[in-house]
Amino acid sequence: MPWNTQGGGPWGSGGGKGPWGSGPQSSSGPNPPDLEEILRRGQDRLRRFLPGGQLGGRGFLLIALGVVALWGFSGFFKVEPDELGVVLRFGKEVREVKPGLNYHLPYPVETVLTPKALRVNKIDIGMRVVDDIRRGGTTTRDVPEESLMLTGDENIVDVDFSVLWRVKPTGVGEYLFNIQNPSTTVKAVAESAMREVIGRSEIQPILTGARQTIETAVQDLMQRTLDSYGAGIIVQQVQLQKVDPPQQVIDAFRDVQAARADLERSVNEAQTYANRVVPEARGNVAKITQAAEAYRSQTVAEATGQTSRFLQIYEQYKKAPAVTRERMYLETMEHVLGNADKVIIDQGAAGTGVVPYLPLGSLGGQEQAPPRPASPQPQQQQQQQGARQ
Repeated sequence: MPWNTQGGGPWGSGGGKGPWGSGPQSSSGPNPPDLEEILRRGQDRLRRFLPGGQLGGRGFLLIALGVVALWGFSGFFKVEPDELGVVLRFGKEVREVKPGLNYHLPYPVETVLTPKALRVNKIDIGMRVVDDIRRGGTTTRDVPEESLMLTGDENIVDVDFSVLWRVKPTGVGEYLFNIQNPSTTVKAVAESAMREVIGRSEIQPILTGARQTIETAVQDLMQRTLDSYGAGIIVQQVQLQKVDPPQQVIDAFRDVQAARADLERSVNEAQTYANRVVPEARGNVAKITQAAEAYRSQTVAEATGQTSRFLQIYEQYKKAPAVTRERMYLETMEHVLGNADKVIIDQGAAGTGVVPYLPLGSLGGQEQAPPRPASPQPQQQQQQQGARQ
């Protein structure tokens, strides 16, 4: 009798147990599936669809044709509007297809990859948009380990920004095969580029008017870096969301910024005043200078004329001194008495004592003729005649 049928085997274990102390499985436990029964049931179901219920050569032919048809139809695929299809033949890229219904040779000859190449993706750095369950909306959470950066003048600034990027139309293959995780790569490149640009800048322009310059510089640096990786990604825009000093010193920075604004305003006002006053002063200087030049020219010309006139008179005086003196006397008296109001009295024997004259000034409307003296009374005339006798 064999050892496995004895009650006490060579290892002293009974009950039909094996040499490791485990006997045959009890009939009450779960039984493994019967493969023969499964095959038999499958054959029975297949005969129901075959003509005559027999699986002959015709049946095998129909099965083969059906399998081939299914294999051929498996090559149809659909590309969504925001996707581009990349067809691979034995793992090598052979062509790119546009959105819509397309076809490739069935697996395993060709396969297709459909990345979201036409979608514009957005990555936030320094902040996260999370759902606010209490308010039923969204809220922004700061990420200081990403946003705190050191400036060129050794100040700390908190920068939150977003990057908009998408796949290049001609770089889908590079996007699929050159980088493993595109979002992580773009985020790392964006943070590195921003830190480099901020590290070359001073804090005051960053906080005031250099936002556009910083965005452009970061975008250019990111694009050069991604192109060097062969990532097949184009950076469309870099948007600065928040640029502030750290929260602990933001009040002091705002006071400094307000003081700088007041300084710039005062400087602008002073420059405006200078721009108004200096041209006026220069105009007055030019006016006074021109007036002095005109006066000098006039005085010199008059002196030169007087000298010439004196020399001419002197030449005539040497020729006829008496006539020249008489003429000079008459011209001088004419000049002195020419504008004076006067009454001429003739004291000659044949005169009446008053000589009428023609008031030329009053006729021209410039001066009023002096009143004509009244004629003396007869008694006064007799006294004057007695006095003359």
